[in-house]
Amino acid sequence: MAARIRKGDTVLVITGKDKGRRGEVTRVMPSESRAVVAGINMATHHTRQSQTEQGGIQYREASIHLSNLKLIDPKSEKPTKVGFRVLEGGRKVRVAKATGEVIES
Repeated sequence: MAARIRKGDTVLVITGKDKGRRGEVTRVMPSESRAVVAGINMATHHTRQSQTEQGGIQYREASIHLSNLKLIDPKSEKPTKVGFRVLEGGRKVRVAKATGEVIES
């Protein structure tokens, strides 16, 4: 299955506690249909003190389901659905449904 959202894409959160916020995808987990977005869906993580590190509460990005994300078209800076098109050379590319433009990544 082709990836509609890839690492490095800018996305918009369309539902949940961070609705309306934008961020860059730092990691994609296609088998779980989830992605980690920088600065979005922050969760507290309690760490235990060790000989080398101080313990305490840390904030980390938790994964978010791909259905809750919408790709931002790099050319128009607006959210769009993603489609696919096969070019003449047999190369499959992502296409912004709103504008019909090819999304380079």
